[in-house]
Amino acid sequence: MTDNCDVPWINCTEGDIFLFYNSKAYSYNADGSRYVTSWSIFYGNVSDYWGTSRYQGSSLSTYRYVFNGNGSGSWQYMKNNAASVMNCAPADNYRVYYNSGYGGTSQYFGKNGPYGDCNHTDLISALKNNNASQHFA
Repeated sequence: MTDNCDVPWINCTEGDIFLFYNSKAYSYNADGSRYVTSWSIFYGNVSDYWGTSRYQGSSLSTYRYVFNGNGSGSWQYMKNNAASVMNCAPADNYRVYYNSGYGGTSQYFGKNGPYGDCNHTDLISALKNNNASQHFA
């Protein structure tokens, strides 16, 4: 899954925060008109970027989070592989955490600006390729 909103038991209307495989400088082509790296989109609290599982009756359904197929990082697992974040939420602030379950070092990402501009920021060195969960801030 490249979007946690595609998981049947997660109720959300849109993905607000994008996690990119590459840092901001390497996410776009030379003229900045399109992405050349893969991303995943999430909404709300995600306790583990590895994925989510749930029993439905006697069967277990498991969804693993991966980057989409758009360039570098295509289809790789999301957990511990992101280098930058873009928050496009109109009203939600987020924190990305080093550990699953919202623990360890974290970085704050504010909601988008007054003109609808999304804030694309590199992860701090402690979180680059070491990111495991996110929570509303």
